[in-house]
Amino acid sequence: MTEEVRWERLTAPEINALAARNALVVLPVASLEQHGPHLPVWTDSALGHAMAVRAAEIARDVPAVVLPPMWMGLSEHHFPFGGTISLDYATFAGVLRCVARSIIACGFRRLFLVNSHGGNIEPLAVASREMAHEFGIPVATTSLPRVAAQEIAEILETQPGVQHACEAETALWLHLDAAQVRQDKVAGAASQGGNLGNPLVTRFWSFEERAPVTGVRGNPPAATAEKGARLAAVIAEGLARAMRDEVLWTTPDPVWAPGRAQGRR
Repeated sequence: MTEEVRWERLTAPEINALAARNALVVLPVASLEQHGPHLPVWTDSALGHAMAVRAAEIARDVPAVVLPPMWMGLSEHHFPFGGTISLDYATFAGVLRCVARSIIACGFRRLFLVNSHGGNIEPLAVASREMAHEFGIPVATTSLPRVAAQEIAEILETQPGVQHACEAETALWLHLDAAQVRQDKVAGAASQGGNLGNPLVTRFWSFEERAPVTGVRGNPPAATAEKGARLAAVIAEGLARAMRDEVLWTTPDPVWAPGRAQGRR
């Protein structure tokens, strides 16, 4: 029997046994938000969880256990299109902090935050840094496109990388569960332009500004199930590499400890 990697399918004693093995806890961090007229609002949560589970199944030598996805992120920029539930940063960081406290109480000492929503990237960078300082455990974060950026670019034909409800995300759904794609809506779902802003300057833009009309960035009509299978493979492999990277999972320097400036730990 294949060893289960999904936290919610395990018993408490089985989870305790994984803690005793210093298993890596993986939390998919996602969203519940509009994904154009053709994809469900559950897209980021479903795709992020699926990729994290596949990666944990590949990296069985680590070992790793995958929590259910954190299905609310920072998605207020999608409100103009409806179907969206969002947290603010304080609540988002607070939920993550409670997850970290909980896994530490369960005996785990490593946390990997696997992100599948663009609006979470900057908040996760700050939250993971703060939790590493507070709890003294390695807390690492990455986003699905980052772990295989070059491979993804080579698979996609009409866009340079993963965008939103796009060629990539539509292809992943076609591979994982084609019934979730509203096929009759795909042809009219392509991006209608929008203001992408100055890439050198950060400010808030809603998706009404960045992806008017459809709420989509990218070209979903170019998606195929075959592309989705290839994307899933390279993303899962990229995540598995990070899970196996021993340098990532060393104990963080306790820089806030009294006397650290004098070289004391």
